[in-house]
Amino acid sequence: MKLKSLTIAIALAATSASTFAADKEEGFYIGVFGDYYDASWKNLNMYQDLEVNESASWGAEVGYRFSDYWSARLEYADMDFNAFLAAPIPNGNRDDVDGERYGIDALYHFGGGPFYGLFGVKEMQVATDNTFLNAGVGYQHFITDGLFVNAETSVYQGLDRGYTDVGAKLGINYLFGQNSSPAEPVQAAPEPVAAAPSDSDNDGVIDANDECANTPMVDAVDAKGCTVYEDKEVTVKLLVTFPHDVADVPNKFFDDIKQVANFMKENSEVTVVLEGHASAPGDATYNQSLSEKRAKDVAAELSKDGIKKSRISTMGYGETRLKNPANTRAANAENRRVEAQLTTVEKVKVKR
Repeated sequence: MKLKSLTIAIALAATSASTFAADKEEGFYIGVFGDYYDASWKNLNMYQDLEVNESASWGAEVGYRFSDYWSARLEYADMDFNAFLAAPIPNGNRDDVDGERYGIDALYHFGGGPFYGLFGVKEMQVATDNTFLNAGVGYQHFITDGLFVNAETSVYQGLDRGYTDVGAKLGINYLFGQNSSPAEPVQAAPEPVAAAPSDSDNDGVIDANDECANTPMVDAVDAKGCTVYEDKEVTVKLLVTFPHDVADVPNKFFDDIKQVANFMKENSEVTVVLEGHASAPGDATYNQSLSEKRAKDVAAELSKDGIKKSRISTMGYGETRLKNPANTRAANAENRRVEAQLTTVEKVKVKR
């Protein structure tokens, strides 16, 4: 009876999948599920007369949605197999064999929508350990901003004994970081008087006016149906400190300078001003010259990393811009420095 009820529930969920709506927010989620597994295993290890058939199972999973298109999950299932055995076995009987399944899946969400494909690897402990590869398809439907259900079916291919099985799964999950709100009630459709203009990608712009087909559902769009972008300021800072009376760049800062060079390579319009400084002790004229040498030495390292000299400027401020005015050894070490700040503006998608 338990297998029959679970099978009917999964079938009803698959039939109603056309009413599901997709949500593609990123974040962690957890869930529980019911599972029907159709196996045909024989001669398991020491139990040469054991035949394992269908199973009803319940389990839990935890996953992470990386992007509109990809997610991954870990799952555990407590399995209850129907089995036939000519003689009793340990911890079981003639009608029932317990087992466990655990493993990992990667999910690809087609077009960033509610349909997804999955593939993974599972370990099943049923009398013996059995390793399977699995692949399948599924569908998600968000009930609220955070709560969603999913229905899926998979094929399992055994690596140890060559078994080929199938399974169906129905689950409910919660995506963290969302503000749960009740689904908006479905309004009864008015009597049709004329065919409504089509909007294939459901972005609110009819196909006749849509110049950008298949925009992701999470993107805000303009009147032409194209993704809207906004400016985002990105800033990179550089700080190089120097020993007393030294202008050569210490080796430990080469990686920091290379990161600045990589940023400038990725943003060809960005230039940099390297500002050299000295500590207060000593002659002011000498400190001015030392600060200029420090800035030029950092500039030389940037050039070695492939940045054109025309994009690099240097300034020496001597001891006129102390970061720490205290007359201590620690303050002097803090003041012997070269600083730079690079800023650019990137275009990022505006979300609905």
